[in-house]
Amino acid sequence: MSESKPLAERMRPATLDEYIGQQHLVGKDAVLRKAIESGVLPSMILWGPPGVGKTTLAYIISQSLKRPFYSLSAVNSGVKDIREVIEKTKNQGLFASAKPILFIDEIHRFSKSQQDSLLGAVEKGDITLIGATTENPSFEVISALLSRSQVYVLKPLEKEELLVLLDNAIKNDTELKKRKIRLEETEALLRFSGGDARRLLNVLELAVSLSTDEEIVITNDYVLRQVQQNLALYDKTGEQHYDIISAFIKSMRGSDPNAAVYWLARMIEGGEDPLFIARRMIILASEDIGNANPTALVMANNCFQAVNTIGFPESRIILSQTATYLACSSKSNAAYKAISEAQALVRETGNLPVPLAIRNAPTKLMKELGYGADYEYAHNYAGNFSEQEYLPDAISGSKLYDPGNNARENELRDFLKKRWKEKYGY
Repeated sequence: MSESKPLAERMRPATLDEYIGQQHLVGKDAVLRKAIESGVLPSMILWGPPGVGKTTLAYIISQSLKRPFYSLSAVNSGVKDIREVIEKTKNQGLFASAKPILFIDEIHRFSKSQQDSLLGAVEKGDITLIGATTENPSFEVISALLSRSQVYVLKPLEKEELLVLLDNAIKNDTELKKRKIRLEETEALLRFSGGDARRLLNVLELAVSLSTDEEIVITNDYVLRQVQQNLALYDKTGEQHYDIISAFIKSMRGSDPNAAVYWLARMIEGGEDPLFIARRMIILASEDIGNANPTALVMANNCFQAVNTIGFPESRIILSQTATYLACSSKSNAAYKAISEAQALVRETGNLPVPLAIRNAPTKLMKELGYGADYEYAHNYAGNFSEQEYLPDAISGSKLYDPGNNARENELRDFLKKRWKEKYGY
């Protein structure tokens, strides 16, 4: 390998055994490893944050199966490029040793027409498509292509995996071996990485390059002093896409419209996808505001639709209006906590039976068995309410939704307390 390449590129693994992380996919007997070893490889979408090995995994798959590998980036490729690659694979004809793999990085940036241009080749089996995305494929990949692909979710690397990467780089990289490096502390390196292997190795390489000492001692203080001021230039794309969206969300959650609109401007000036910004505001409207102000979700959803219709530059005004509205809204995470606690309860208690009174009874036999027999139709009772039991007996009385302390949810709490009295402790 050329020594001019970045450390992350020099340390890129070449086989599955060298690949670090994603054991749920490529570990022993894992689903993707089985597919690779069987040679029966579906088209797939690899979904996960930056620096977790999506591109590397695609290349390793092609090498393991000895298949031709073609790579395109959705950032700078179009329909013409896709058709050229597909035509090239067709022209190989009988000389092709195996079905080619077409890897498309950041496939979520392709338009509908660009994604449509892949369909025919995928359907006919001319290529095996591997798309990589940092965005939810359900939103970003057309349904026709999604239905013909397996979606594999890649996770941020764990601390232990990142430490292995650091150790391997210091011991085995041709350039780092020339320096005397002592890794005394790792917390700052890991914090800067955010689970991103590429970023971790970039930070390590930068830390080493900034020192002229014969022995380089990597400490938290050294990393914070030397690396922090240079990191934005070293990894500008990652910083804008992830750190700034985090600052934007936290500013709205913290009810600071000034900070929210500043970080919004940073994303706009950095060329961020406006729909990416609008989607994050929809999530915040439900997760952090919820029933404290139900109109927030309506506003955020309308913002997404308007941005999709209008486009830049005018949509910046719609984004600003919505961001400042959400920042100034009352806050509550009660709905978010309710579903989290409900899911935890389901995992703990298993598949509890639905009470007979509220079961569906579409057949005569089910009616004879008592399905729905004792159901109390709420509208037949005073105040349109009956103290019917709706939870399984084993978890009766479990309070999962606890309204927040704000004007709107205090009304909801009073509503529930008047009806359920002491049952749920409202």
